[in-house]
Amino acid sequence: MKEQDKNPPDLTNEEEIGNLPEKEFRIMIVRMIRNLGSRMDKMQETVNKDLQELKMKQATMNNAINEIKSTLDRINSRITEAEERISDLEDKVVEITTAEQNKEKRMKRTEDSLRELWDNIKRTNIRIIGVPEEEEKKKGTEKIFEEIIVENFPNMGKEIVNQVQEAQRVPYRINTRRNTPRHILIKLSKIKYKESILKA
Repeated sequence: MKEQDKNPPDLTNEEEIGNLPEKEFRIMIVRMIRNLGSRMDKMQETVNKDLQELKMKQATMNNAINEIKSTLDRINSRITEAEERISDLEDKVVEITTAEQNKEKRMKRTEDSLRELWDNIKRTNIRIIGVPEEEEKKKGTEKIFEEIIVENFPNMGKEIVNQVQEAQRVPYRINTRRNTPRHILIKLSKIKYKESILKA
């Protein structure tokens, strides 16, 4: 009877539990309460461990998120700096390009001015020798030049003839001791017409 008091059987049937003496019933209730308390302690311990692990994981995740945010902030800052530098470089490229274009325009204007000045400074005269002076009296100096140009340069004869500014014999005075006829001096408007004749 004492052994039964110490270790009452595990009863699950309601009818069996109802038939237990009061002392055994109390012992059973105490045991159940102890078992329940032990289980609750274990469950609480497990829950606490799980909560601790969750807190640690959450802290790790928060740290990782903060690191990612910090990295993104640095990247965004670098991107902003890079965009500003690119914008500055683009502005400088535009300035340099504009300056180069203006420089090229100035150089072209200078070259054109120099070419025009050179055309005006450089001699634009052509000398025709060996034409009898009697022939000039009949046809005129310009007519003789026109015939020579048309005969020798048929493709550009009229264009060159139209550019004659002056035609005359040189020297102006006749030298009786000179056996050859005086040269005919033709002055053209631009040197390019003289060069066209010389290159042809």
